Amino acid sequence: MTEPVAPTRPAPGAERAARGREFSGGLPVGPGPARLLVLATVFVCAACGLVYELELVALASYLMGDSVTQASVVLSVMVFAMGVGALLAKRLRCRAALGFGVVEAILALVGGVSALALYASFAWSPEWFAGGLGGARFLMVGFSLLIGVLIGAEVPLLMEMMQRIRRQDAGGAVADLFAADYVGALVGGLAFPFLLLPLLGQLTGALLTGAVNAFAGGALVLGLFGRDLSRRSRRLLVLLNVTVLALLGTAAALVGDFEDAARRAMYGADIRVAVQSEVQEIVLTGGKGPTLALYLDGRLRVSGADEHGYHEALVHPAMAGPHARVLILGGGDGLAAREVLRHPGVRRVDLVEVDPAVVDLARRDPGLTTLNDHAYGDPRLHPVTADAFDWLRSARTATGARPGGGYDVVIADLPHPGITSSTKLYSEEFFGLAARVLGPGGRIAVHSGSPADRPKTFWTVDATLRAAGLLTTPYSASGTDGAFAFGPDRAPRDHPKAPDWGFLLAGRERPPLTLAPPGDGGPPLTLDRAALRAGGLAAEATRLPDLPPSTLSHPRYPH
Repeated sequence: MTEPVAPTRPAPGAERAARGREFSGGLPVGPGPARLLVLATVFVCAACGLVYELELVALASYLMGDSVTQASVVLSVMVFAMGVGALLAKRLRCRAALGFGVVEAILALVGGVSALALYASFAWSPEWFAGGLGGARFLMVGFSLLIGVLIGAEVPLLMEMMQRIRRQDAGGAVADLFAADYVGALVGGLAFPFLLLPLLGQLTGALLTGAVNAFAGGALVLGLFGRDLSRRSRRLLVLLNVTVLALLGTAAALVGDFEDAARRAMYGADIRVAVQSEVQEIVLTGGKGPTLALYLDGRLRVSGADEHGYHEALVHPAMAGPHARVLILGGGDGLAAREVLRHPGVRRVDLVEVDPAVVDLARRDPGLTTLNDHAYGDPRLHPVTADAFDWLRSARTATGARPGGGYDVVIADLPHPGITSSTKLYSEEFFGLAARVLGPGGRIAVHSGSPADRPKTFWTVDATLRAAGLLTTPYSASGTDGAFAFGPDRAPRDHPKAPDWGFLLAGRERPPLTLAPPGDGGPPLTLDRAALRAGGLAAEATRLPDLPPSTLSHPRYPH
C-alpha cells in the first residue's frame, strides 16, 4: 500500500510571485519602472485636480462673495460627481489606457479654461440675469460637476492599467494609487496659494495646470501603453492632446488682452490702475472728482460722485465730543481721515490698514490724493500696516495706542459685514477689543450695511455691539444708485428701494445723534442736523428686535 505523500510546501516567495504575476509583455520598460511611471502620473494628475477645485473656489468667492457658500457648493458637488465618474468609468475598463488618455485630455481642457469661462460669464452676464451673477453661478456648478466626473473616472482606469503591468491583490493596488493621489493633492493644494496664485494669477495658473495635466496623461498612455493601442487610437490621442495643448497655449498668450477686455466690461473703459496686491485686486477708474472710482476685489469702495455722503455720515456724528485722539480701522483711501482732520481739535490720528498698496495709491495717485485732500501729508496722520483685529489684540503694547488714556473716537471704515472675510471684523470679540482702546466718553462709529435693504445684517451689528457692552444709536444716509451698481454685491438697476448707508454710533454711554461744530473746512457738504435726525428715524423704523450677536465661532450675518 502506497503511503500518502504530503503536498510539497511552496518555496519561499513563490506564493507572492503567484499573486503578483507580471503581465508586462509589450511594455517598453520592466514592471517596476512601469508602476513608478503610473504612480508618478497619479501624483501629477491629483495635484492638477486639486488646483482646479481651488481655482473654482477662489474665483467664485472673489466674483460672487461669501467664500463659505462657494467652497461648500464647489466641493460638495465635485465629490458627488467623482462618485458618478467612478461608476461611468466601469464602461471603459476594457480599453482603460485609451479611456484614461481621453479623460485626461478633456479634463486638462475643461479645468484649464474653467477660470477664464467663469470670469467671462461674470464680466459679460446681462444684469437682468440674477443681478449679473446668474451665468457665473450656473457655470460654477457646471464646471464642478464636469471636473468631478472626470476626476472620479481616473482611479478605476488607473487600477486596470496597474493590473496590466503586474497582477496584484486589489488592496495593495488601491493603497499604492491612493497614496500617490493624496500626496499629489497635498502638493497641488500648497502650490496653488504659494506658487501659482502669486506668480501667475488665477487665469494663467489654471491654463498652465491644464497643460501639465494633458502632457502627463498623454505621455503615460502613448509612451507606456502605446503598443496596446491601435494605430487609429494612437493618432486620435496625439491629435487630441496636441489640440488641447494648442488651445491652452493660445489662451495663455491672449490672457492679458482677455483680462483687459473683462475689466473694461465690468468697470468701464477708463481704467487707470489695475494691480494685484498681496491682499486683493485694486482697480482705479476715472480721473479726478466725480468720475473717480476705486474697486477692491471687484467691489466699489469709493465713488467720487457721492463718497462725501458716506464719509461725512460715518465721521462727523462721532466727532461731536472730545476728539483729540482718533483711531481709524480700515480707510486706507484716506477719505475718512480727510473728514477727521477737518476738526482743529484733532491731535493724533492712527490709521490701521491691512493693504499697504491701498495706502501707497492714496498717497501717490493724483486723482485720489486730490479727493482725500492730501490727508497723508498731514503730520497728525500715522498709518500702520496691520490687520485691524490683530492690531487691536496687541493694542496695549502698540506704539501710540494707549498713552493719554485711549482714543476719543474710533472709526470703523471696513468692508460690508455680509462679506465672509469681514465677519470677524463685525464680531462680538472685535467690538470688545475696540471698546478696550476707548478712553472715557469715547465713541465708536461703525458702517453697518443698509437698514432698508438688509435690515437683518444691520441689526445684527447692533446686537453684536450691545453684546460687547456698548450702547448704540442707529442712523442712515442716502446714497446714489451709482454706488450700489457694481461688483459682486451690486444691486439691480430696478432695485425697489432707494439705496442707503447704515451706521451705528456706540459708546459705554449712549451717544447723542448730533454734529460737531464746523471745522476748518466749513460744514459738511451733504449732512446737516435735520438730515441726521431724519436718518436716525429712518433707521429706527426698520428695527428687528431680539437678534443674537455674531461671534467668531458663530457668524450670523446673512450673505
